[in-house]
Amino acid sequence: MGFLKVILILLLVYYLVKMLFRMFAPRLFSYAAKKTEAHFKERFDEFARQNGQQDEPIGDIIIDKKPSKKFNASKKVGEYIDFEEID
Repeated sequence: MGFLKVILILLLVYYLVKMLFRMFAPRLFSYAAKKTEAHFKERFDEFARQNGQQDEPIGDIIIDKKPSKKFNASKKVGEYIDFEEID
């Protein structure tokens, strides 16, 4: 009889936790999503302030450094080997 009581209590607790999770999980997940969104927005704003992206007008093109034209392309690609077919 004691074994049956334990099994019934475990089943009751299982279904109670399952119902509570179904009721509160959407609210819990939406709260976590809002907190995560606020955290990312705060970090992005901090990063933008550090890099000075908010001071520059949108649409302007700024070139910090002109690329160098030191392109050493060698005409010698490699050694040419002529293969012959063997019948």
